[in-house]
Amino acid sequence: MKLLGISDTYLPADLMKRELSVLKELGVDVEVRHWPHETLIDLQEDNLKIEAKGPDAVPLPGDVTADLDGVGIVVVQFAPVSRAFIEKAKDLKLIGVMRAGAENVAVDFATQRGISVMNTPGRNARAVAECTMGMILAEIRNIARSHAKLKSKVWTRSFPNSDGIPELNEKTVGLVGYGAVAQLVCGYLQAFGSNVIAFDPYFKGAPAPAKLVSLDELVSQSDIVSIHARLTEESHHLIGEKELAMMKPTAVLVNTARSGLVDEQALIEALRTKSITGAAVDVFDTEPLPPDHPFIELDNITITAHLAGSTKDAFKNSVRLMAGHVRNAVKGVEEIPVINGIRPVLDVV
Repeated sequence: MKLLGISDTYLPADLMKRELSVLKELGVDVEVRHWPHETLIDLQEDNLKIEAKGPDAVPLPGDVTADLDGVGIVVVQFAPVSRAFIEKAKDLKLIGVMRAGAENVAVDFATQRGISVMNTPGRNARAVAECTMGMILAEIRNIARSHAKLKSKVWTRSFPNSDGIPELNEKTVGLVGYGAVAQLVCGYLQAFGSNVIAFDPYFKGAPAPAKLVSLDELVSQSDIVSIHARLTEESHHLIGEKELAMMKPTAVLVNTARSGLVDEQALIEALRTKSITGAAVDVFDTEPLPPDHPFIELDNITITAHLAGSTKDAFKNSVRLMAGHVRNAVKGVEEIPVINGIRPVLDVV
């Protein structure tokens, strides 16, 4: 069986081929083709189009989609797997996406065709968790604000929270969602001496060292609220006007997950009125962030350009994890991250 990997500017073809080559011992013939972009920014722009309008929004070049006969497995990171691609790949049985989300895949059409779609949960969990800690510290300790002022040749020690700059030791940090990222964040916070509480109605198992509480308890008790839930129809605007109003006036909100989990307009109003002290945000309703966006004018928020999960190690790890998932799919192992309910049947010679 043939496996076609489609690399991109974030993920070099040689790295992808090297990590997937372990599948050759199972009879999988690995080929890697490259989806070219001149710069990372060009790739990011295409990715934003795909996330907004679906996998048909950006066509792949002809040399990437040529001769798909016999291709039973396709593995991609950002490259779109459109309806047209699936129709052309008549032998396709499995699509592997090296991210948690599958916005770049025509999942509904793949499901209609009986094609399994797998994702890679947790592939950049450590990257996001580490960035979350950086965002927390940058906001409460004014690191980014002080840097910006000094770069503008202004020496100042006066900031919106100057009357009560906290330490993390003995502070309560609430984690909304308690998956792979949040559990890593919890471990880091332990080292700082924080008290960690979490809200996750889907979590099963022992949450220690965190304590599971209701969402209302979490937002009202926390000095820092950090968002780590999955974005679904049910969790859309999970943190809205009501939840923000319940937060302590000294509290800070951090979002390195998905923008839709927080009502952006409600957060803007909470920051404007100082009903909460501050926020640190890596994800936005509109990306790139428009130059006239209110976040840019506010002095009590730290903002970064959706970079929490983007590390060299995360990209490398994602290929290794996917290779393991494909190996398990070939071997018929039960536990594989299928997202559309169709288990792959792979006839490998």
